[in-house]
Amino acid sequence: MKELIDERKDSHLAICRERKIEYGTRAGFEDVMLVHNALPEMDWGEADLGVEFLGKRLAAPIIISAMSGGTANGGELNRKLSATAEKAGIAFALGSQRPMLEDPSKAEHFKVRKFAPTAPLIGNIGAAQLGEYPIKKIEDMVETVEADALAVHLNALQEAVQPEGETKFEGVLDRIRKLCDALSVPLIVKETGAGISGPAARSLFLAGAKFVESSGSGGTSWSKVELERGGKMPLFSDWGYPAVPAIAECALTGPTIATGGVRSGIDVAKGIALGARMGGAALPFLRAKDPQKEVQAWKDQLRTAMFLTGSKDIEQLRNAPLVVLGASADIMRQRGIDPAMYAMRSNRPEKIGKTNEKENHYF
Repeated sequence: MKELIDERKDSHLAICRERKIEYGTRAGFEDVMLVHNALPEMDWGEADLGVEFLGKRLAAPIIISAMSGGTANGGELNRKLSATAEKAGIAFALGSQRPMLEDPSKAEHFKVRKFAPTAPLIGNIGAAQLGEYPIKKIEDMVETVEADALAVHLNALQEAVQPEGETKFEGVLDRIRKLCDALSVPLIVKETGAGISGPAARSLFLAGAKFVESSGSGGTSWSKVELERGGKMPLFSDWGYPAVPAIAECALTGPTIATGGVRSGIDVAKGIALGARMGGAALPFLRAKDPQKEVQAWKDQLRTAMFLTGSKDIEQLRNAPLVVLGASADIMRQRGIDPAMYAMRSNRPEKIGKTNEKENHYF
């Protein structure tokens, strides 16, 4: 069993690095247009990217999201990317820690605190495994890696198409509720790329989740990853709820991390303007020749987007006007969200002045 899990985790990393495993359908970020502000009334360097996350101050609202772990290859990746996060002043999320629950010797592949002494570190376990292990053992797992939070990943689609998938999801919400009540650190609930809708997010927040990671479709398709491993049901390769409407729905419900097809600092900016608190990605950093340069590029892109919208800090960016077009707007309307509410707001509410007798309105 342990050998099979090791083989699976290493194959996940190899497939993600080498194969075409992204969704054929769109995340929707190309439908989102931040309204350009020709009078930003600020300098580029004045934009403050800093945020508070899990009780720590970050240099930018970016998370290097969860990837596979539990093997020597996974451990090497965890050490490299956690050190990247530390140097960049951003957060880092571990991949599934199930291997160390089954074999305590695997903990060494997840213990990265010495490489990231101050970065927010997020642990990880699958929802399907919550019924297999007592809460005390999960708590010990969190303490072993000195995590600041624990992410529970919902991967019903991946389990359904995986050759050895576990599809017993009945009672998951109640187990999440009990874990929230007992755990000493905040709980984050995420998908693995098929998206979380508003009603699901609402249930998770009511259960006690501190953050929901929207994880919409448009990025890595774990159905495609599993098909590369001999999985079943290829018609589900592009199954999922797109990233942009997923972010919008979750953010209207509670604190949200925007993920799913996020491929640049501009996408992070768009996710935050849709209401998210943070943005994250996995594949771009896994494939980057120099992850540190990749993170810096994202920070520069985010800063430029803030400058061009007149957003001096992340809170102003969360209120920056944007226009949602195309398929994303159509989905949002059918789901009861009026995209016009984003276009009609302003992150600079002060009145500019009047001409004639009527007041000018700048959106």
